[in-house]
Amino acid sequence: MKSQTAVEDYVKVIYNHTEWQNVPITTSALAARLGLAASSVTEMVKKLGAQGLVTHVPYGAVTLTVPGTTLALRMLRRHRLIETWLVRQYGYGWDEVHDEAEVLEHSLSDRLLDAIDDQLGHPVRDPHGDPIPSREGTIVQPRAVLLRDATEGVTARVVRISDSDPTLLRHLAAEAITLDSELTVLGRKPFGGSFVVRVGRGDLGEQNEGEQNEGERDLGEQALASIWVSVGQAE
Repeated sequence: MKSQTAVEDYVKVIYNHTEWQNVPITTSALAARLGLAASSVTEMVKKLGAQGLVTHVPYGAVTLTVPGTTLALRMLRRHRLIETWLVRQYGYGWDEVHDEAEVLEHSLSDRLLDAIDDQLGHPVRDPHGDPIPSREGTIVQPRAVLLRDATEGVTARVVRISDSDPTLLRHLAAEAITLDSELTVLGRKPFGGSFVVRVGRGDLGEQNEGEQNEGERDLGEQALASIWVSVGQAE
């Protein structure tokens, strides 16, 4: 990694880790997320600390400072706008944009990024439901819970699906589970079986996938840990 690119990637991953969960990130977890050796990550965290971007207690959590958070939000804005741009303007699937954005986010000028934002009409979320920070660095986090924590019998609206596994994104799209899909939680099958939901409408157009199909779906643990829903706000 080039030095500044590495710094930008580190702060973005640290922010991402705690954005949708109240779980601090450690150097070992950071190493796993980045696919790097723990020793290399520890050294980089020390450098980030020297730059005033993070605080870190040995064997404890790595936490962004105010300047670190500002940089992370700047990179998230770039990443998520680029993903949205690729889907809307170039017909990419929502399962294809992450790796492209990882490269482009470090090279586009601020002027071009702002032009993309204007062209897209200032979107507030990316194709996976992650909020897009504003030019001023503010971000509005939707209220949501993991699908696995939703109460049986409720109808909920999908507000975010993790983009960490493209294969899962393709599978969920084929099952008509996308952003804004309405899911009625039917509960778990006996003896530790799969989690069952009834699918209503959704927004497959943004993902450029096939037709929607209502009906019951059996979901495994990976899906349950990747889907966030807003309960009581389905329309």
